[in-house]
Amino acid sequence: MSKTILHEGDKGVSLIIRHVKSKQAKKPAKAEGGRRSPVHVVYGGAHLFAVGTTQKFGEIALRSLKAYAPNSIEFGTVFNIEGNELSLAATVYERTRRKLETEPVEDFRIDFEDGYGFRADEVEDADAERSAGELAAGFREGSITTFSGFRIKSYASETRERARRTLNIFLDKLLEATKGKLPQNFVVTLPKITEKKEVSELSRDLKKIEKMNRLKEGSVKIELMIEHPLAIIDKKGNLAVRNILDAARGRCVAAHFGAYDYTAALGIAASYQDISHPACDLARQIMLVSLKPLGIRLSDSITPEMPVPTHKGEKLSEKQKIENKAAVIGGWRAHFSNIRRSMAKGFYQSWDLHPNQLVARYAAVYSFFLENLDAQGARLRSFIDNASQATLTGQHFDDAATAMGLVNFFRQGLDCAAFDEEEIKKATGLSAAELGSFSFKGC
Repeated sequence: MSKTILHEGDKGVSLIIRHVKSKQAKKPAKAEGGRRSPVHVVYGGAHLFAVGTTQKFGEIALRSLKAYAPNSIEFGTVFNIEGNELSLAATVYERTRRKLETEPVEDFRIDFEDGYGFRADEVEDADAERSAGELAAGFREGSITTFSGFRIKSYASETRERARRTLNIFLDKLLEATKGKLPQNFVVTLPKITEKKEVSELSRDLKKIEKMNRLKEGSVKIELMIEHPLAIIDKKGNLAVRNILDAARGRCVAAHFGAYDYTAALGIAASYQDISHPACDLARQIMLVSLKPLGIRLSDSITPEMPVPTHKGEKLSEKQKIENKAAVIGGWRAHFSNIRRSMAKGFYQSWDLHPNQLVARYAAVYSFFLENLDAQGARLRSFIDNASQATLTGQHFDDAATAMGLVNFFRQGLDCAAFDEEEIKKATGLSAAELGSFSFKGC
């Protein structure tokens, strides 16, 4: 395949194409750092998790799509993808439907925290062992999601021992059932962090578990939840995020923002707590500049408004049917708006809580990439064609830095199946393999 490198030196930007001996990649280009990045994470209570849970999510979402947006025209109207963009609405609709059929959930977190609550120790013990067994069964039969893991309770003093107990039971059962093998892209999620000590203690506990199970040190990865002001700025007034990351001792692969715990801790009234609150924007920006350059995957928070019907049963009046449709569409639109806002701010992943939210998830992700495909492709193609100098395409001035942003746009869109390799080639002139190996030096 061809390897394309843009190098910016003293004499400007030069385009270098090198050929290496390998076949063109059949798999989608990987996201930054050579790793695929999921577009979401779904949280589900541990007491409900079983083999087939994520497939059922897809089935429920497909039923809702069929009931409330059964064709591309209605789908486009729901998500405002219409007018002279009818072909775009049809494409987004078809790819959303296909995704729900083939891979409805990319990342699933078995939850022992907010989605589970506080239960008697013997009950949580049993759920930890049972859910780990279910995950192991899915792993053995190949039905596990591409990304997976479980969320324990906080390592704050009040819940630390309960969290440790669940951690040990779950991992012991999982590793026993898989004969010492961890699923790929598996993480332990630590919530409500307020000081780096909590992360350090989890790292030490994982090291002990790895040693007992003859795993390589660092095998079990950590996902940090940034949902308290002290995880942003510590008690001494210093930025806390980087110190918290360092306390993970190289285990951290992702950080999730929790908008509602965060705003509650700041004393913001419940009616004003929202993912779009300015306080959340500040926290997200600190996470972005502190963690993104280090290759840490970032995830935004939830949309609490669920796209579910308000009336149950089969014998509904016409008025009730209309109200049900309005409730589902209202929830979809709220989630769609939040997802698009998060992506525009550099958070390409966020949470889903209900199967019906998956419809809005893929509608938002695919429309975000597809509606910009041609314009971004023209800019990248123009830059490559004029690689010895910065270029003006329409009203956009592009140099090596913005061109790298364009490359990342196409990598991410290809990775999540928003568009395929033929569309990439048509828009940019680059093959998927060339796009995957594109890099800049000295920019």
